[in-house]
Amino acid sequence: MKLSTLRRWVSPSLSIQGKIFLAFSLVALLSIVSISVIVYLNMRETIKSNAVTSVSDSIRQADESLNIMLEEIDRLNTMVVTNKNTVIDTLLSPSEEISYEWFQEQKRIEEFLSSLVANKPYIARIAVVGLSGKVFFTGGPWLDRSVLGTPMMDYMLRNGSRHAYLKQTGVTETITVGREIRYNRQTIGVVMVDLNYDFIRKTYGVRPTADSMLYVLDQQDEFVYRSDHTPSFAPSDQRIVDMKRKFAKLGKAEGDVEERVIGGRSYIVVSRQSDHTGWSTLALIPTNSLLSESARLLKLIIEASAIVLLVVLIVSLQVSSRITINIRRLKSMMMLVKDGNLTLPKKEIAAKDEVGQLYHVFMGMVEELKRLFEGIRVSEQEKREAELTALQAQIRPHFLYNSLNTIKYLAKLNGTPNIEEVSGSLIDLMRGVLGNSNEYLTVREELDYVRSYISIVKYKYMEPIIVHEEIEDPSLLDSRVLKLTLQPIVENAVLHGIGSREQGGFVTIRVYEDNRDLMIEVTDNGKGMTPEQMEQLLGGTVTKPTSSRFSGMGVRNVHERIVRSFEAPYGIRLYSEPGLYTKVEIRFPNLRGRAGSEQEVS
Repeated sequence: MKLSTLRRWVSPSLSIQGKIFLAFSLVALLSIVSISVIVYLNMRETIKSNAVTSVSDSIRQADESLNIMLEEIDRLNTMVVTNKNTVIDTLLSPSEEISYEWFQEQKRIEEFLSSLVANKPYIARIAVVGLSGKVFFTGGPWLDRSVLGTPMMDYMLRNGSRHAYLKQTGVTETITVGREIRYNRQTIGVVMVDLNYDFIRKTYGVRPTADSMLYVLDQQDEFVYRSDHTPSFAPSDQRIVDMKRKFAKLGKAEGDVEERVIGGRSYIVVSRQSDHTGWSTLALIPTNSLLSESARLLKLIIEASAIVLLVVLIVSLQVSSRITINIRRLKSMMMLVKDGNLTLPKKEIAAKDEVGQLYHVFMGMVEELKRLFEGIRVSEQEKREAELTALQAQIRPHFLYNSLNTIKYLAKLNGTPNIEEVSGSLIDLMRGVLGNSNEYLTVREELDYVRSYISIVKYKYMEPIIVHEEIEDPSLLDSRVLKLTLQPIVENAVLHGIGSREQGGFVTIRVYEDNRDLMIEVTDNGKGMTPEQMEQLLGGTVTKPTSSRFSGMGVRNVHERIVRSFEAPYGIRLYSEPGLYTKVEIRFPNLRGRAGSEQEVS
C-alpha cells in the first residue's frame, strides 16, 4: 500500500474519506472507552457491594449462631440454678469430702450435669462451684476448689445475676458463660459453662480475602476472637479498640460500613454489635486485595476493547471507501472538464443519494456548457456579421436626417406648411429617439416629444386634438424622468381613447408634486376601460401586448421600466370609467437637474 493512499484514507484535511474514517474512529473510541469505564466502575462497586453484603451476612449469621448456642446455655444454667433437689440441696449439704454421702451427691449432680450437655458438642465443660468449696463438673479441663478466689470467680459473682460472659486464655482458649446460684436471697455458688472455642473459630471464620481480618470484642474491650494468621500490616489492638468504641457510639446494632485508611492502607470496615451479648464484631477488608479481581477484569476489558476498536477501524476504512468511491469518480470527471474535455467517459453513478443527484446535476451542467459553447460560437459568427452590417449602416441616420431636411425645404418652397410642420416634428422626434443616448430626460424634453408627436398625428383626424398642459410648479420641468415614458401614454390616450370619438376629444397632462414625489397625470375623455382591460394593460396575460405604434413601447413597458429602476411604490396606476374617461397616474422620485449633455447624431 502506498503512503500517499494511506494518507488520503486517514487524513481529515485531504479527503472526505479521511474525515469519515476519523469520525467513525473517534465515535467508536469514545463509545468503547465510555462503556469500558462504566463497566469497570460498576464492577468495582459491585465487587465492593457483594463483599460488604457477604461479610455483613456472614457476621450476622455468626452472631445468630452464637446467640442460639448462648441462649441454649442460658436455658441450661436456668435449669441448674432452679434445681433444688439435685443442685441447691447438694451445695447446702453438710457432707464432707470424702464421705459416702458426698460421693452420692457428686454422682447424682454429675449425672444431672451430663444429661444436660449430652448431644451438645459445642459445650466443653459444665461446672457447679459452691462457695462452701464443693466443686462438681463434667467435661474438661479439670476443675477444683482452687478456682475460688480467682479473678474469673470474682467476675462471675459480680456479673452473674443473669449471665456473664468471659473469654479465658491460658492452656486452652474458651468462652465461659456463668450464672450465680442463689437460695433465700443468698449466693451459694456459681454454675459455669465453657463454650468450645473451635466452634467460635468456625462460626467467625469469615474471610472474603486471604488478608482480611475479623475481630470480636466484648463490652470490656477485651478480644473475644481474632482471625488466625493476621497479616503483618494489621492495625494495632488499640486501633481496633478505638474503632469499636466509635462504632458503638453510633448505636447501629444492625451494622455499619465505611471506607477508612489505616496505616496508609485503605480498608472497608464492617461493624456489628450483638443485642444478646453486647459483643462488637469488626471486619477489615483491604481494598487492594478485594479489587485484585477487578484488575484482572480491567485487563480483560482493555484487551477486548482493543480488538473491537481494531475491527471498527477496519470496517470504517471499508465503509468510508465505499461511501466516497462515487465522489472520487465525480472528481475525476470534473478534472477532465477543468482541462477542457467535455467528452466524458461513460461512468454512470447509479446511487440515489446526494452524490448521485450531484452527478446528474454535473452532467446537466456539462451539457449546458456544450450548448453555451456552441451558442458562443454561433453568436461570435453573427457578431462579426453584425459588425459588418453596422459598418454599412452608419450612414443611414445622416441620410435620413438629410432627406427629411430636403423634404422640409421643398415643402417650404412649394408653400405647403403642413408637410413642413410634419417633417420638422418628425426630425425633432427622431433626434430624441435615435440621437440622444441619455437614459434620463427632463420633463420639459418629454413634453417637447409629446408636442412633436401631436403635431404629426393630428393630421390623421378630422377634428384637431386638444392637449392641455397643467404645470403647477415650473421648476418641476427640470426634474428627470426615464426617457420616453410620457409619449407612449399620450399615444395610447390618442389612439385608443379619443381616436374613436367624432368630436370633442381632449387630453390633459398635469405635472405636480405629491409627498416630494413627481406626479404626472394623463387624462382623456375617451371611451374608457373596464377593470379587466386595465389589468391586462398593466400586467395581465394577453395574447398581444398593447404597444405604441411609433416607439414600440406600450403602457405596460413603461410601468415595468419604472418599477425596475425605482421599485414600488413608483410606477403607473390606472383610473377609468367606461364611456367617460381614463386617467393614467405616473409616480416618479423627484430627481432634480439635467441628466447630462445630450449626445446626438448630427
